[in-house]
Amino acid sequence: MASVLNTVSSVRFSNPNPNRLRPHSVLAPVSVSFPRRRFTVRAAETDTNEGVKSEAPDKAPASGGSSFNQLLGIKGASQETNKWKIRLQLTKPVTWPPLVWGVICGAAASGNFHWTLEDIAKSILCMAMSGPFLTGYTQTLNDWYDRDIDAINEPYRPIPSGAISENEVITQIWVLLLGGLVSAGILDVWAGHDFPTIFYLALGGSFVSYIYSAPPLKLKQNGWIGNFALGASYIGLPWWAGQALFGTLTPDIVVLTLLYSIAGLGIAIVNDFKSVEGDRALGLQSLPVAFGPETAKWICVGAIDITQLSVAGYLLGAGKPYYALALVALIAPQVFFQFKYFLKDPVKYDVKYQASAQPFLVLGILVTALATSH
Repeated sequence: MASVLNTVSSVRFSNPNPNRLRPHSVLAPVSVSFPRRRFTVRAAETDTNEGVKSEAPDKAPASGGSSFNQLLGIKGASQETNKWKIRLQLTKPVTWPPLVWGVICGAAASGNFHWTLEDIAKSILCMAMSGPFLTGYTQTLNDWYDRDIDAINEPYRPIPSGAISENEVITQIWVLLLGGLVSAGILDVWAGHDFPTIFYLALGGSFVSYIYSAPPLKLKQNGWIGNFALGASYIGLPWWAGQALFGTLTPDIVVLTLLYSIAGLGIAIVNDFKSVEGDRALGLQSLPVAFGPETAKWICVGAIDITQLSVAGYLLGAGKPYYALALVALIAPQVFFQFKYFLKDPVKYDVKYQASAQPFLVLGILVTALATSH
């Protein structure tokens, strides 16, 4: 639903690249021929894209590419000609786990998940909706609208390099979006909802993904709004879907998860550092562009750490001291890895930092979910 659920890149609640995370009035019919000026999904180009005439090279640098990275949709990918592998790359499977984890946290917070075959099947469908379908939709959509930025930052990616055609990309966007919405409707019927809560969460998350990536709003142009939308999509939306599937989504949970989404904002900023050149060229005000890399990296770690400490304080005030203590214990190693990797060089060590620190953050989210279920 990050879009349902950003998408958060790991709790990459993320995007892989927030400036690319990666929903649009995509509900218009698609014609068989796709001249650019008639493409509904293309929308209008923003002013910042005008005049940017980047041509991608025919192929990426030949050496050092990894087929494993290609399948996960992360940097260092090898060039691929198999269209199904390219389609998978566009969905960025590396960004699915945070959404899957969010569903698990929501189910845990409901206090009503049981290890029965039916409940397991429900949760798997909810994870498929949140990850492969709606996050895959979000990431493909974001890559489509980011093709000008990618032509500068990563010209060897599938769309700017011409490895996949426009028609094929648009078809993939529609198939993934409709697959996610149909799955959401099935889950509502399966859960016996009188009001289709999960469907509307999926629809709302898909819309946020559209306005995140597409003009004229293009939320990603603003580092604060765009990254918070991304964080909420990767943390809040899948949690809400999992909790609504097995229990009742309450206002206090909505507020708590939106607070946690500020940490998602920080995680999203991590991905902005490697795109400074392209963002600046196209007028995108990511935080590293707006404040400079030095200030932005402290904003990033502050958003992550202060949010988690605030949640620990909330749990302490709610009479859950052991959960609060467990959460603080999980914050400590994150701070260590921030100083060891991220604050030294956020571009060079971004992958190492996220691989080292984010497991502790996602465990903290589960601790919070379990605390709210009791």
